[in-house]
Amino acid sequence: METNRAETNGFPGNVLDPACPSRVVFQRIGDKWASLVIQVLAGGPLRFSELRKLVNVVTPKVLTQTLRTLERDGLITRTVFAQVPPRVDYELTALGRSLLEPLTLLRLWAENNVPTILNARDAYDDAQDAGLPVS
Repeated sequence: METNRAETNGFPGNVLDPACPSRVVFQRIGDKWASLVIQVLAGGPLRFSELRKLVNVVTPKVLTQTLRTLERDGLITRTVFAQVPPRVDYELTALGRSLLEPLTLLRLWAENNVPTILNARDAYDDAQDAGLPVS
């Protein structure tokens, strides 16, 4: 579909502009399943069943949709091996690997700050329950 293609040479991305295609990319990376799949594939190629086990609690349908989207965006490759039963491996592309560092930093931030965030939620909820203004 030609209307979604953008000239990439010198294209000024601005994720805050609703018309900018970078916003879609930003949303894709922010999708919990996509970011988890990318991080799981950091260890190398995996089959669907291995991916599903490592990502955990994702339905086969959602994982399939996520993998197709990541493949379409050039973040992973899908390799089909001609054997019985058929074997399909998923692997990060160079573009997908370039996301590992920022995603790892975000994951570490989330893991390190979860106690503070949970405490903030509790304080907020307690203030709401008591009818107090939240600041």
